[in-house]
Amino acid sequence: MNDINNRKDIEFLIDAFYKKVIKDETIGYFFTDVIKLDWEKHIPIMCDFWETILLDEIKYKGNPIVKHIELDRKSKLKTIHFNQWFFLWKTTIKETFKGTRADEAIKRATLMKELMLYKITQSKNDNFIQ
Repeated sequence: MNDINNRKDIEFLIDAFYKKVIKDETIGYFFTDVIKLDWEKHIPIMCDFWETILLDEIKYKGNPIVKHIELDRKSKLKTIHFNQWFFLWKTTIKETFKGTRADEAIKRATLMKELMLYKITQSKNDNFIQ
């Protein structure tokens, strides 16, 4: 198994991951029913996001926290949802890659999961500042 080395590797990872996500009973409905995600648009954005994080190629210029706060207002995001997202992410990486960047992708996802949960909880307070 190789490490995550380029955009093609990230595209492969994202594709494999989202194939699991859309079939998943715990979180799939967020993508298919709640926001009816446009996959043709979303997948390249996710590739840009992870390319920025893992390969230091500045491609992503969004705010994923705001997107998830908006999603939470449509359908409550709970710890179980983020735990399942992380489980699928980690499983997909471990099935397909091994190395420093693969480890970093898991580490960063752990941090994102915790930050998202914290920010979503805080967004319910009247004095919330992003």
